[in-house]
Amino acid sequence: MARLLAHGARSFHTHAATGLQGKVGIVTGASSGIGLATSRALAQEGMKVVMVSRSLDKLESCKVKVPGASCWPCDVADAGAVHAMVEDVIKQVGKVDVVVNCAGVMYFTLMRNLLYEQWKKTIDTNCTGTVNVCGAVLPFMLSAKSGHLVNVSSDAARQVFPALAVYNASKAFVNVFSKSLRAECVGTGIKVTDIQPGDTATNLIMENTDKEAASKVGVSIGETVGKGFDRGSVLDAEDVASAIVHALKLPAHVGVHEMLIEPVDQMFGDPTAMGVTPDGMYAPHLTTGPDKP
Repeated sequence: MARLLAHGARSFHTHAATGLQGKVGIVTGASSGIGLATSRALAQEGMKVVMVSRSLDKLESCKVKVPGASCWPCDVADAGAVHAMVEDVIKQVGKVDVVVNCAGVMYFTLMRNLLYEQWKKTIDTNCTGTVNVCGAVLPFMLSAKSGHLVNVSSDAARQVFPALAVYNASKAFVNVFSKSLRAECVGTGIKVTDIQPGDTATNLIMENTDKEAASKVGVSIGETVGKGFDRGSVLDAEDVASAIVHALKLPAHVGVHEMLIEPVDQMFGDPTAMGVTPDGMYAPHLTTGPDKP
């Protein structure tokens, strides 16, 4: 047996994880939910965190939870504002090592209800915002021959959910965009990761207004995602932040291109797993149904 092992054993090399101490990271959507949790997690790893959100007041109130962070009010849908923000960050701190695009919105809407402004906001924030931020920072990362772009999409990028036609499409866009950007970055030293969370306890649907759509899927307008769910049926924002940190800390030769992270009891692609009773063409109708991040 010893001879067999000696001749047949494969040689494995260990590689040290990449430390985040002293690195600079921009986090969008940083005033709440996954963005705030990610900002805190990166700061705990010793990173200099640049928190980006549309509301300076919200950022300032959250800043106390993120040691050493700086705040930049910016609408990611505004390309000019995004480029100015990135240039200001580079001037002040000298580099950007990591970008985590958490900015996003989600509206349960039925297409027949014609909520054009909500559709536009979904596309502007989820799609255009992600492209704007990646595009603005990429030249600096290419010059540095290193960097990590993390885009938070959703499990809705893989599986469509009812009453979320525009949202589903926006997250599928982020998924394909991330794959395409990664292909463009092969050989440059830049990593691109698409994080796909399932049901996560955030305030993502607080601004929903389509009561008909909400009733079709059993969500409560104006309440936190996952309210009333059991422990195995909803993630905390910190769980997603931990997954992001894991991807960032892996050795330079290891790329986490996609990561699907869902609650242990969320059945991917199976609406009946959450107590669903079929109800017409917009089935499922849930009594305590899941909301998507």
